[in-house]
Amino acid sequence: MKFPSTPSILIMGCFDTKAAVFSRLRDQIMACGENVFCVNAGIMGTTDLFPVDLEAETVAEYGGMSLQELRNKKDRGLALEVMAEGLQKILSIYDRQQQLKGVIGMGGGGGTFLTLSAMQSLPLGLPKMCISTLASKDVSALMRYKDIVLIPSVVDVAGLNSVIIPIIDQAAAAIVAMGRVDVLSAIKVRGVIAISMFGNTTACVNECTRILEKKGFEVMAFHANGLGGQTMEALIREGVFDGVIDLTTTELADELCDGILSAGPERLTAAVDTNLPLIIAPGCLDMVNFGPRPSVPDKFKHRKFYQWAPDVTLMRTNEEENRELAKRIARKLNKSRDKSKIRVMIPLHGFSQLDAPDNIFYNRKMTTAFQDSLSGHLKKDIRIITTAAHINDPIFAEMLVEELLGIMERDCL
Repeated sequence: MKFPSTPSILIMGCFDTKAAVFSRLRDQIMACGENVFCVNAGIMGTTDLFPVDLEAETVAEYGGMSLQELRNKKDRGLALEVMAEGLQKILSIYDRQQQLKGVIGMGGGGGTFLTLSAMQSLPLGLPKMCISTLASKDVSALMRYKDIVLIPSVVDVAGLNSVIIPIIDQAAAAIVAMGRVDVLSAIKVRGVIAISMFGNTTACVNECTRILEKKGFEVMAFHANGLGGQTMEALIREGVFDGVIDLTTTELADELCDGILSAGPERLTAAVDTNLPLIIAPGCLDMVNFGPRPSVPDKFKHRKFYQWAPDVTLMRTNEEENRELAKRIARKLNKSRDKSKIRVMIPLHGFSQLDAPDNIFYNRKMTTAFQDSLSGHLKKDIRIITTAAHINDPIFAEMLVEELLGIMERDCL
């Protein structure tokens, strides 16, 4: 496989059908004084408009099939999957050799799939850009948690015209400028801590962050909105963190009740699987998230609700759901290889801003149901710590940090 001779901006896409637009992109990047490296993912041919550094034959082989096999099958979906897999592996190799200053692609539905899928192998911080006909659509499933810049093509990426030319030229200037930014050396810290948050647990997150930063730690907060939980889980598996305060496990309630902010069944598994110091709290398990009130499923119409915003309806979880949530949490935590690295912290005076004395979701019966169920299903060698505090009380934040640092310091002995 051919490699870039010097750090370069990598251009990838289907040069068999969109050579003109890629030629323009290449020319503009080179006009800015940068080296380019062009990778063709088009299975039907190549181009003579500009030199291609890596052809589709190599991409297909890295994806697990020969280019001729893909042509013979005449299956567009399969071809996209194979070529995306090949691109992802190739980009990972180039990145490990530190030969990439940035990566850019463009296209319609197929080109966007190839570009965004391939970029999943690249680290956060490396410039990534895609000019796409789908930029205004929901492509979160393809973007996942990567820092990719999406630029709407406005018109189809089918040829040069007065609309797309300035878009290509500006994208070229942008990726060049991004690639020239000197990334600051990592701040020297004692460790990096992940914490999950919601509007209803912000006070606790802020206090945890203040305490941890004062002690020399870097804190990364993740909004528990489905994608935030997935991102945190993925980065835990990548080894980014030294410890986790999973304060806001509300995404589990959405998974249970088909709310709109579920992070999927793998939520709350990464820290357990990787044996990372982990503090768990039932933050916002008193609520399930739905859209505007009319969107709430009919089966829940007699439940207690709070209109957080015109497009956000919160439903109070009931006794049965709290028991089941505790059971599911226990089932996940019980799989830990080293249960001494886990603490479950339960604030008896409420799980969220709304679940506080004199507020709309406050109900001690629900808290007790969760506590009793957790005690009944969690293995005895995982500590449960209860405290007569609300989740947003400063004392609870202090306890969370103290328990996490105690586990981390013991591991260093």
